[in-house]
Amino acid sequence: MSFARRNFVRSIFALGAALTVAMPALAQTAGKDYTPITPAQPTDDAAKIEVLEFFSYGCPHCSDFHPLISAWAAKQPGDVVFKRVPVSFGRAAWANAAKLYYTLEATGDLAKLDGDVFKAIHNDRTNLFDEKAILEWVTKKGVDPKKFSETFNSFGVMSKVKRGDQLAQAYKIQGVPAVAVDGKYLVGGSGFNEVLASTDKLIAKARSEKPGKK
Repeated sequence: MSFARRNFVRSIFALGAALTVAMPALAQTAGKDYTPITPAQPTDDAAKIEVLEFFSYGCPHCSDFHPLISAWAAKQPGDVVFKRVPVSFGRAAWANAAKLYYTLEATGDLAKLDGDVFKAIHNDRTNLFDEKAILEWVTKKGVDPKKFSETFNSFGVMSKVKRGDQLAQAYKIQGVPAVAVDGKYLVGGSGFNEVLASTDKLIAKARSEKPGKK
């Protein structure tokens, strides 16, 4: 899902930032329904169909999309692997948001707090874009502050944030949320439900293109 021509509107609550993006029209042909990713990108497992969601906690559209794509992902068959990629677009605030995601993932708190992060930022207008504010918030949520702080600043988390931004560049992501299928297709859409329907069709297309499936 590529949300064409994005107008980045930074909304700072203390140190926060938010991205506003527009969504292009959807059709079931290349250039409309999807944009071919050139060159095609390698996936972690060639036997599986990899679906990537590029997003940021700071993006309001990502917040709206989150419950829909989460429910969609939970229904996917075993040959589909869904992965989320937080991106920073070079913004320190969004880099911290990406670090927050990977730290919660590493500490085992992501499933519990993922939706709460979106709600805190976009509904409660809580600043979760600098380390001190993030640490205070997660501590109130019952996360071990020492473990969180050590993980937040770890080489592993920093490497994942860097890798996420590298993937965004390789996939030519211009705004978020954006969905890519099997390293080949950047999905287009005029609405979230249409985007997910289009993603289903591109998954079927990618499945048919696997060796032995033709």
